[in-house]
Amino acid sequence: MLKVDHISFAYDKHPVLEDISFTIGAGEHVAIMGESGCGKSTLLKIIYGLLQLKVGTVHWSKSQVMGPLYNLVPGEPYMKYLSQDFDLMPYTTVKENIGQYLSVFEPEEMERRSMELLQMIEMEDFSKTKVKNLSGGQQQRVALARVLAQEPEILLLDEPFSHIDNFRKNSLRRNLFDYLKKRGVTCLTATHDYHDILPFADRVIVLKDQQILADKDTLELYKNPKHIYVASLFGEANEIPINIVKSYADTKRRIIVYAHEFRVSETSGLEITVKKAYPMGSHFMIRGEYDGHIIYFESTDGLDPDTKVFLNISLETINSRLMP
Repeated sequence: MLKVDHISFAYDKHPVLEDISFTIGAGEHVAIMGESGCGKSTLLKIIYGLLQLKVGTVHWSKSQVMGPLYNLVPGEPYMKYLSQDFDLMPYTTVKENIGQYLSVFEPEEMERRSMELLQMIEMEDFSKTKVKNLSGGQQQRVALARVLAQEPEILLLDEPFSHIDNFRKNSLRRNLFDYLKKRGVTCLTATHDYHDILPFADRVIVLKDQQILADKDTLELYKNPKHIYVASLFGEANEIPINIVKSYADTKRRIIVYAHEFRVSETSGLEITVKKAYPMGSHFMIRGEYDGHIIYFESTDGLDPDTKVFLNISLETINSRLMP
């Protein structure tokens, strides 16, 4: 089990993280989400032991992560960290990079593991290509395989798909996270892309203003966000007063509604004036206005500016999203 216990950290007296605590069970996949600069990468570096803590502690099982003041080479042997700097050997081949951490005394096992990892990152055809001749996205995939070759107990991933082409991301995500689950590897993924975590992470920790804003099971957090910032990490979201949705409501409390949860009607509901339609391929994202409130919703049709339409929200959504 990973235990992060009341840690705080600052760069040159500028606070980045304050009083952060959580635990992660063995084999669990937890995503760290938040906007750029919220401390995601800093948190991973602290957990790995690249940054020295003055306040709080980090433990993996019974071992405390001591930091660079105590370790000549920062980092713990049971833990691996894949940063946005790939740290590869540019003048050797892809297969040689991966095989660096595999035993040469078991050549058959080395070959089997090398091919297994090459298949996982979908780079069998590049096994003999020198790393310096690869694209940034290909190098990121090699770096991932090289880390996995070391068979860590816990894996820290910092924006692991940031350089990878969109058409390949989905299959690589499935390959990687299925691989980790089957082997019981504990995983923390720092990301701002909800596609990295919605289908894969068991839990999400959201960072904002140096603190943990939310820590819940992934689908529970997605379905019932209690803060517009949290909802916006999962897609286009609106925070609107409930009384503009249900005219009989006498409260000024607000609700969070994702753009795809509105239903468009031509006859009844919340009357919206269309301002702009953005084609998204399978649908249109519409920016509308109601009494000075900007509302984003999805429509199967492109709607012309100044068109009047009506929006409806299910009672279930209203009841589950009502904010204090």
